[in-house]
Amino acid sequence: MLNRLWLSFFILSFIACLYQTFYLGQSAIFSEVTSALFSMAKTSVDISISLVGIMCLWLGVFNVIEQSGLIKHISRLLSPLLHKLMPEVPANHPAHGAITMNLAANLLGLDNAATPLGIKAMQSLQSLNPSATTASNAQILFLVLNTSSVTLLPVTIFMYRAQAGSASATDVFLPILIATSCSTLAGLLAVSLVQRINLFQPVIASYMLGFAILMAGLFSVISTMDSTQLSAFSSLTANMILFSFIVLSLCYGAWKKLEVYDVFIEGAKQGFETAINLIPYLIAMLTAIAALRASGVMALFIEGLVSLLSAAGLPTSFADALPTALMKPFSGSGSRALMLENFQSHGVDSFIGRLSSVMQGSTETTFYVLAVYFGAVGIRYGRHAIACGLIADMAGIIAAIVACYWFFPV
Repeated sequence: MLNRLWLSFFILSFIACLYQTFYLGQSAIFSEVTSALFSMAKTSVDISISLVGIMCLWLGVFNVIEQSGLIKHISRLLSPLLHKLMPEVPANHPAHGAITMNLAANLLGLDNAATPLGIKAMQSLQSLNPSATTASNAQILFLVLNTSSVTLLPVTIFMYRAQAGSASATDVFLPILIATSCSTLAGLLAVSLVQRINLFQPVIASYMLGFAILMAGLFSVISTMDSTQLSAFSSLTANMILFSFIVLSLCYGAWKKLEVYDVFIEGAKQGFETAINLIPYLIAMLTAIAALRASGVMALFIEGLVSLLSAAGLPTSFADALPTALMKPFSGSGSRALMLENFQSHGVDSFIGRLSSVMQGSTETTFYVLAVYFGAVGIRYGRHAIACGLIADMAGIIAAIVACYWFFPV
């Protein structure tokens, strides 16, 4: 499916260019698409190079965690749940610890930590994969959980809203939480249907209940904070946990009589190799996405969707926020730019401004995550990964629209 999807991006872009050139008279469109291809190829290399330092740091620390045996203690946090969701992964396998750390980083909004930890988890799962180029069930489930992962404190969204002059930068917190929870649930349901996972098992149900209680407790703590206090609380909590974890991991390794410096260097070397090996996969996926964007395919899709909704007598007041939602699976920076543009055009506290914020905070850059995680282990056949990831994205978008109509009626 990945091969066909990749090729279809280029074919759709070419058709859109022909349409705009000969029907709309926009003769410069081919030049714009070509420029976008070359620009994105350079950007892909820049992204890979920028990952080198982060990968080296985290895979160095992770190697200490693994060699010291600390990974076994970490894996116990989610091991019962992961064993039910990923029955092909043996109990106490190192992959459980890596997945736990990655999901925890996502929950705290620690993107710089989440990516290398996610790649390490995917590599651990690849060691159990009977096929070198086809994604396993466990790898697909892990990818979908990443592309729809709940972020407890979307502080970046609050920061952008505050900078744009919002009277209440955090008023989108609950809608974001609702939308991203729906996205995660939809992704999990989609994968469970394909892989025939019973989500009503007592262990899985217990974890879901515990997560719901955690969310309620978090909201009770932060509901009385203004945007400045929330930003300070989030930054302090996340960074304190992050640095404390690094220091404690190294100290634990030293206590276990490891030569922590040498072990760290050994792991860091793996980080360099992994980041460089990502370049071809990123170039392939991101250039296809760049062609899709520059050719105007998404703009044509939105125009058609609005026409259908109008013909059916359904509300279309959310249409101006759709570009943000449709861009997010392809490009985080692109969707952020569209969100900021809506702040300027419609007002940060307008319905469109708030809806753009919720859409930006409730879905993930699905195709980027797919290119990075599968590219790191050489997966070329994603099976149902893309379909399930896009189902999660669609659920997040729909939930964002419904939640905003509920919280901020037009």
